[in-house]
Amino acid sequence: MIYVGNLVNTHGIKGEVKIKSNIKHKELVFKKNNQLYIDQEVLTINSYRVHKLYDMITFKEINDINDVLKYKGKKVYIDKKELNSEVLFDDDYIGLEVYSDRFIGTIFEIMNNGSQDLFVIKNNSKTYFIPNVSEFVKSIDLENKKIYINEIKGLIDENWCINFISRNVW
Repeated sequence: MIYVGNLVNTHGIKGEVKIKSNIKHKELVFKKNNQLYIDQEVLTINSYRVHKLYDMITFKEINDINDVLKYKGKKVYIDKKELNSEVLFDDDYIGLEVYSDRFIGTIFEIMNNGSQDLFVIKNNSKTYFIPNVSEFVKSIDLENKKIYINEIKGLIDENWCINFISRNVW
């Protein structure tokens, strides 16, 4: 299951809902007839549109605001098998081990800094941030749960934080 977003509110009286979602490839996820999962229930998308910052959805099974109120504030998921696509989503990266010529750590989270996604990599008490761009990501091996990166000088510098703090006044 892939986390899609949160159902934050209703819209209108006919059961349309607002979903706050940062998921990539919305054109694959929010297609008519795709099934979304909310609280162990399966709902089929009838229509999709974007309104301001929200993804607006109606479901085939729901025609009234009173029927969707119970889903308000709930998390929304989709089964990846339903998408029939080889596209990678953020959830696909979580747990992958990162290597250059050595083991760097394991991807714990994906963050977006405004320009690109960053892999948040943890190794014991250390945390590293590596941009998910072709200059750094050499290859992805989903079968063996590994990512290989090009490690340039300063990307993973054990003393970077100490050097940065000593040069800057907080």
